[in-house]
Amino acid sequence: MADGTPKPVRSVPSAHPNRATRCTEALRDIAEDCTVVSEDLLAGAYSGAVPNTELLQRIISLKDLVEEAIGVIVVRQRAQAEPLKDLVPIAGLTEDRLRKKYDPASVDRALATRRRPEPVTVSHPGAATAGTPTLRRPGQRLAAALSRMQNGSSRRQWELAEEMGVHASYVSRMLSGERFVSWKYVRIICEMCGMEPERMKPLWEAAAGVQPSNTEDPGKYLRTYLQGLHYALGSPAPEVILAAIHRMISAEDISRALYGPGVPDWRVIERLTFVLQSLTSITRPLWRRAQTAAESSPAVS
Repeated sequence: MADGTPKPVRSVPSAHPNRATRCTEALRDIAEDCTVVSEDLLAGAYSGAVPNTELLQRIISLKDLVEEAIGVIVVRQRAQAEPLKDLVPIAGLTEDRLRKKYDPASVDRALATRRRPEPVTVSHPGAATAGTPTLRRPGQRLAAALSRMQNGSSRRQWELAEEMGVHASYVSRMLSGERFVSWKYVRIICEMCGMEPERMKPLWEAAAGVQPSNTEDPGKYLRTYLQGLHYALGSPAPEVILAAIHRMISAEDISRALYGPGVPDWRVIERLTFVLQSLTSITRPLWRRAQTAAESSPAVS
């Protein structure tokens, strides 16, 4: 300053919207990663067969993720032109320490090179492995839907086999989940049983392990996937679903998740994921795509 008085350190920097957006996306990634590691830790803790060294490694991984998240929140606070002093009593660090420990450039570099953790427990609820409960495997959910479709129609398995050009026993194994069903055969089953094939597309893509094909309306894609799960389970009434999850969500939540409008909170989708016998590793990315699309364009339902 002109009179020689030291200029006070700014507590609130100028806004940096692009950095704030990157931090928001990174925070969502880290939150999802915490869920993955936590589910592994929970499965390992209940297993009783996982060595203490592995359990400790997962706890350390959670600790590292928490530290990452703190850095991202501090940088986002600054990028949103919010005062760092608001974080001081929660973080237990001074403004100066927060500024130095979590400087934006360092956090940016760390985010640019970070790697997402992978599930490590074979019984992880989001992994379609031998340890995954059979009914929750995506291939089994597709098979359950196709089997229900065939049973509810006038078509017999030998008729489907004749149209496909395969043996009836092959169709039987597809409908029981013993054999993978190609999209070609899914279309034939749907068309012969009076079902629109696109209603089964998200279930098939989950079973095939391919990226969602419908990128125009992620909200609709999520709803179609949930509707497919609902159908595969026998289309249970809302009261049945509510009883199964101890009324942790409402009938309105269920209706909105299945038919819209908009995108419900993750807690709603998570509860439905379990009661409809799917995996959070499938529904979480679909929900996030739908949520992001809704945030960027309020017109998307």
